[in-house]
This record gives sequence, structure tokens and C-alpha cells, in this order.
Amino acid sequence: MATSIGFGILGAGLVSPFHAKAIQASKGGKLLAICDMAKERADKMAAEYKVKAYYTFKEMLADPAIQVVNICLPNHLHRDAVVQAAAAKRHVLTEKPPAMSLHDTDEMITACKKARVKFGCTVQCRVRKSIQAIKQAIDSGRFGTVLHADAYMKWFRSIEYYQSDAWRMSRKSGAGVTVQHAFHYIDLLQYLIGPARRVQARMNNLAHPGIQIEDTVLAFVEFANGAQGVVEASTALWPGTDLRIEINGTNGTAIVTGEKIHTWKFRDEQPGDDAIRQLGSASQATAAGGATDFGFLDHQVVIQDMIDAVREDREVVIPVTAVRPTLEIVLAMYQSAAKRRAVSLPVKDDESAWEWKG
Repeated sequence: MATSIGFGILGAGLVSPFHAKAIQASKGGKLLAICDMAKERADKMAAEYKVKAYYTFKEMLADPAIQVVNICLPNHLHRDAVVQAAAAKRHVLTEKPPAMSLHDTDEMITACKKARVKFGCTVQCRVRKSIQAIKQAIDSGRFGTVLHADAYMKWFRSIEYYQSDAWRMSRKSGAGVTVQHAFHYIDLLQYLIGPARRVQARMNNLAHPGIQIEDTVLAFVEFANGAQGVVEASTALWPGTDLRIEINGTNGTAIVTGEKIHTWKFRDEQPGDDAIRQLGSASQATAAGGATDFGFLDHQVVIQDMIDAVREDREVVIPVTAVRPTLEIVLAMYQSAAKRRAVSLPVKDDESAWEWKG
């Protein structure tokens, strides 16, 4: 096998171990370092995975063996880290959302393009076999005209979860349920159906008093292709139930619960449909009741693709350019909730939309 692709992880928070496990389980990837400005956290994770600890990003970028950097920082810190990594000619995988503004996202895309490095986003739910089956069915026309595309995420997070890090209590840092948790499932709708043209949203804090963020969002989405949809997401609903994605068309309906196909019905039954109905596992946790209650296999697919993309010099499977429209929908939701009216896309960045008015 060719020389391994060296990885460094920036940030030793809750999501970092999923990246670490996925890198170690990959074919051709090698985890070399963990970087966190909190020395204790960096040392602890580095010891667990038997890799080097760095305490500044500059030090880690100086390591010539590191070819790919996984950005696992709080959401508002992604932009600076990505730009620094690109300047150092390192390929980048950033956690979602790519950034907290369209301007920052565009700067990151430009920096990576100029440096000729790969730039992917870890919206790993896209690669699930159940989602890929729906995508193929949409692209082949099996749904007919898609009429509805909905995402329901009725989760629970304790008050202690939000208090565990200062950034988790700040909307401007990206801690609200819409941009932090529901981003994955808004992204699935955008990936499957396409961009939106109009959004109307309402946000509330139902169960986390004293935390200045929304823990619940209800949104109506009109897609550019004429479909409509609902996004209902919360971290207030104990004990938390599996997410649900529903796609309805004139000729078919598909529903995914967690990562498993729940419903797969089409007017034109095809030979492979029975096998598709078995996709996914009902026992695989998908973070409904806890921040770390999920597996790393989806991350592994995205990381394996980065390894292969570097070796083959091709685009990654989920480039940030393909996730930018999701961020725009999310920003439109915040602006709609703040203005208490529907918002048409495209939108411009509006920092005032992050202010929590309760």
C-alpha cells in the first residue's frame, strides 16, 4: 500500500473521538496528532489514541507528516482554522456548519481553491445507504413530482450538556438547535430536493431556562423545484426519539427513521425494492438522547473518501460548495424567526439574527 495519509485533529471536544476512530479504522489513513489549546484535553485524547499532542495550531501545521486537518472546533472558530490550514497547504475536513456566515464560508472556499487543497464538510448523514437509496430514486424519477420533504428531529439534551462548554450557550457561537443539531437534517433535505426559495420559521426555548439559545425550531420550507416541507427540530423533548426524514411524491413515498428505511412504496415496484427495505439498522443510535450516542461508521465513509480523493487527486464526495446552500437555508430560518415573517432566498448575512430575544 502507498504511504499513509497523515491526519491531525484540531479540537478535542465531544465529536473529536468519532473522527479519531474513523481515521484509525480507515484504509490508508493514519492519525498522527491532536491539537487543543487546553493542554489537559489535548494530552488526554492524545494518550488515548497514542498520538502526539499539540497546544497551538501553528505547531501542528508545522508537522510535515500531517496532510489532512479535521476541524472539530466550536462552530464560530471554523473560518480562521480553515484559512490557516489552506495557507499551510493542508487538505481540510471541517465539521458542520462550515461557518457561521456565507461570507466566511466563501472566504474558506476561496482559500482552499487558491491553495489547491481538498475542502470537505462532515455532514456524514448524506452517505447513509438509506439516504443514498432515496437520492437515487429521486434522480431516476421514481417519485414522480416530489411534493413534500420533511425532517423531524425530536431530541433531548440536558441543561448540563449546554453548560459543559461556554460556546454551547451562545447562539453567535453556533449552539442553537437549528445550526448545531438540525443542520444535518436540513442538509439532507437540501441534498435530496435542492435549494430553497422561501422559508418561514419560529424558534423557542422550551426546556433550558437561562440558556440564551433556541432549543426548538418549527419551519416551513418552499423548495426551488416547487416541493414544500417542514422542519421540526428540538432538544427539549425527553427522552428523545429517532430522527425521521419523509419524502412524498406523486408516485412514491419513502421514510427513514434513524438510519433505517421505514417505508418504501412506489407505484412501479422494482426487483431491488425488498433489499432496499432492509437498509439500515434500527438498533444503531443516532444521537436522539445523548450527544455521543451514535457510531462512527458514517464519519469513516467521509474520511475514507478524503484519503482516496487525495490519492486520486479528485473532488471529495461532500465539498463545502455543496453544503453552502444548506447554510443559506439555516440563516434564512434565523432571519425569519427574528423578523417574524417569511424570508425569500437568496439571503445576505445578518448578524442581528443571532441575537436571542426569547
